[in-house]
Amino acid sequence: MSGNKGKSLAVFLIFAVILVGMLIAGMWEKNWSFLAVTILFAALTFLYLDFERGSVSSREIGLIAVLGTMAAVARVPFAALPNIQPTTFMVIVSGFVFGPRAGFMVGSTAAVVSNFFLGQGPWTPWQMLAWGLAGITAGVVRTFRPRIGSAGMVLFCFTWGYLFGWIMNLWFWTAFIHPLNWKSFLAAYAASFWFDTLHALGNAGFYLVFGSRIIKVLERFQKKLKFTLVENTNG
Repeated sequence: MSGNKGKSLAVFLIFAVILVGMLIAGMWEKNWSFLAVTILFAALTFLYLDFERGSVSSREIGLIAVLGTMAAVARVPFAALPNIQPTTFMVIVSGFVFGPRAGFMVGSTAAVVSNFFLGQGPWTPWQMLAWGLAGITAGVVRTFRPRIGSAGMVLFCFTWGYLFGWIMNLWFWTAFIHPLNWKSFLAAYAASFWFDTLHALGNAGFYLVFGSRIIKVLERFQKKLKFTLVENTNG
């Protein structure tokens, strides 16, 4: 199983490098918005196909659905607050406990489900990708730094407040800003700084208050799930 995770991670990293190269190469192209959308859906398709190729049981799928729904519903009560919501934090702890694939599915599911309450739009696929990547990277962190500690996780959650905003800024920049150049790019990102900072602080605060407890609860579910799978295999 670890070998499959390593191969998936390697393929994903190669794919990400290609996407970044395409973005840089197309910086001065007129069809930047179309290019960005094409890359977005290519990335989502790759990640969903990668999840489908993995050996996932029906119990795991059910658990992912529950976690994604919880992360989505937790976003709704905080909708009135600017960029402060526990969804990113929930996606990160889910990916940290259950791995990159599960983290991606929880994040992408949370985006779709929460927007049934808050409004679907062209931003939804970008949120799916952003939260999905948060879950993936959390799983990667667990793989390489299993004892990262609370301080490391707080910093990780804080960082993703900015990363999430930067991914969403890319959609805003390509869809609404003209002309598309480095000046408008930097201006768009500078304008979102305070909103991204609130998101980052919210993520760190949620982890400080709930992080360790929720991870312990999820790890118990993970142990029961593994025990059930082994029991069914032996039976």
